[in-house]
Formats: sequence, structure tokens, C-alpha cells
Amino acid sequence: MFSKTLAIIALATSASAFAPTQFAGRATTRMFFDFGEYDGKMWDSVAKNDVYNKWDPNQPRSTRNFNPYETFEGNSPDASGIYPGEPRYKDPIRPDMNFQVMMAERAEAEQRAASPKPGDAPGAPGCKN
Repeated sequence: MFSKTLAIIALATSASAFAPTQFAGRATTRMFFDFGEYDGKMWDSVAKNDVYNKWDPNQPRSTRNFNPYETFEGNSPDASGIYPGEPRYKDPIRPDMNFQVMMAERAEAEQRAASPKPGDAPGAPGCKN
């Protein structure tokens, strides 16, 4: 009889290893990521120009402070400044494109290249390269 009682007590105490514990003192982990201003919106030339005009190359690069025209390993960033292959990359919503729009964007790109923002140089805090 004593051995049966002892076996039941041992079984009951070992079962508590599988019972859920109380989480009252557990700290929660906050998963927060600030996506760019145009995340989930049309990522067209107007949006890129808006982000470019707000970009400060002397401030650290972030999802709100990046050059939307900067390429990294041949890729352009999404609306949050994240490149393909990096965590949290989202394929941006792109507009329809035609040759006339491409030529207008090319002229804008040539203008930007001719007069870059002060501080826009490889290795600047706001640049990927």
C-alpha cells in the first residue's frame, strides 16, 4: 500500500513539469518597425521626389531618411529604403510606365546628378554605399 501511495505522489509531482506556468512577471517583447511614408502607396516619381527632397545625407540612414534613387548592388530601394534580399523588404506599388515618362525621369536624374545635395557622397551617414 505504501509503495502505491508513494508512486501516486511521485507521479503527481512530476506531472507539474508539464503544467503551464504563471506569466505574471514575464516581460513582453515589443516588435516595432517604422516603415516609410509611402509604404503601401504608389511608389512613383512624385513620391520618390518627395522622399528625396526630405532626405538629409548628413543624418543617419533610416526608413524615413534615405535617397530613393540610390542603388545598391544594382537594386533600387522600396518605399522604406530597404533593398531586395534584406529583411522587411516589400515590393513597392509601381505605376504604369511608358517611354515618354521614362524620358522625363531620365532628364530629372541627369539634373540630380549634375547638382547633388551637399553631403551626398559615398560613406555619408545617410547613404547606403
